[in-house]
Amino acid sequence: MFPLLRATAGCSTTPTRVCRDVKTAHLQQLRHLNLLECNSKELLQKYGVAIQEFKILENSPTDAQLINKFECPEYVVKAQILAGGRGKGVFDTGFKGGVHLTKQKDEVLALTNKMIGHHLITKQTPKSGILVKKVMVARSVNITRETYLSIVLDREHNGPVLIASPAGGMDIEVVAEKTPEKIKTVPLDLDKPIPQQKLIEVARFLEFKEPASMQRAAGEIQKLFELFKAVDATQIEINPLAETDNGEVISVDAKLNFDDNAEYRQKEIFAMHTAEEDTDPREIEAAKNNLNYVAMDGNIGCLVNGAGLAMATMDIIKLNGGVPANFLDVGGGVKENQVLKAFQIVTSDPKVKAILVNVFGGIVNCATIANGVVAASNTLNLQVPLIVRLEGTNVDAARKILKDSGLAIQTATDLDDAALKAVAALN
Repeated sequence: MFPLLRATAGCSTTPTRVCRDVKTAHLQQLRHLNLLECNSKELLQKYGVAIQEFKILENSPTDAQLINKFECPEYVVKAQILAGGRGKGVFDTGFKGGVHLTKQKDEVLALTNKMIGHHLITKQTPKSGILVKKVMVARSVNITRETYLSIVLDREHNGPVLIASPAGGMDIEVVAEKTPEKIKTVPLDLDKPIPQQKLIEVARFLEFKEPASMQRAAGEIQKLFELFKAVDATQIEINPLAETDNGEVISVDAKLNFDDNAEYRQKEIFAMHTAEEDTDPREIEAAKNNLNYVAMDGNIGCLVNGAGLAMATMDIIKLNGGVPANFLDVGGGVKENQVLKAFQIVTSDPKVKAILVNVFGGIVNCATIANGVVAASNTLNLQVPLIVRLEGTNVDAARKILKDSGLAIQTATDLDDAALKAVAALN
């Protein structure tokens, strides 16, 4: 329903590039920059969006001083990782919960010590969890109502849309499926502020009833849209946008994603990102070399050029009884050294028992791929079966390069033939 939305209650999700079941796989445009919740809140604060007061602790000598000066009736202590389900997560030490409430300052530091330096395992992390390096401590607020609000780029509307629901704090995709009447979608104009009448209409749909609270909600929505435009965001998700017992309207939890193409304009924001927060180091290495990589659960490594061809390759592997081990798109302007790097990344997965190269040479020269394949095979002393299907620009020269290499490379006439050979090679 919402092509770029990958939201869960608590907001702290990482955009899913390719779904794990290839039979229902669909590609998401890659967005490599994701910020921790505390960094997202720093941006919200900078642009005047109402949030809870908070401090960031890192198990440093200044932590105690920060907390001693931070007076709150109650504190929310939240582990900072790029994954959802933190509240129900478990640390590798057995300590339960990445989100805790306490009224005691001493307990804040004790909780922080149990989180930082340990791996938090949730439904969205690898089995080994993700190392917690920071903890956000925020002022707890008495929430009387939770609503959901996001602004996201949407292909169907060819621009940003506002998605609102009075059912905050829940998985918005479940809300959309079970109670679609609780979802409101409003197309927005990037060149104009949201009209006041439309803001009040959204606030009313979110069930802000008092005129003052409606105006506050409308003001927060407008600020979020201004932030969305100013930072080149692809998504701003607030879950919940809450109403408190003293009439505040605040963004309690926030998730922001950004357009990688805007890095030259948003250097300060991109500097907040630390690659170590991502869940898969192979994905990080691929991004550094202008490659797109996503690990999957199978044993046939895939190296292709173009996202559409990648999806078709994985589908046909699946249809022929195999299971792809990854999605790796080398793109249209690939060089020989990138082919080597792609092979290094694919073969670093111990589950890979065969590799299928499927390239259609349009922009890319097939001979470049062939030379890269031969060089990679020799450099890595490749021990797993390698099946190569090439078609398009300079394909005859490419096939000769492979044949003359003397390597045990199986060639294929078409994609179906390539998939059959890859699956057969496992046996």
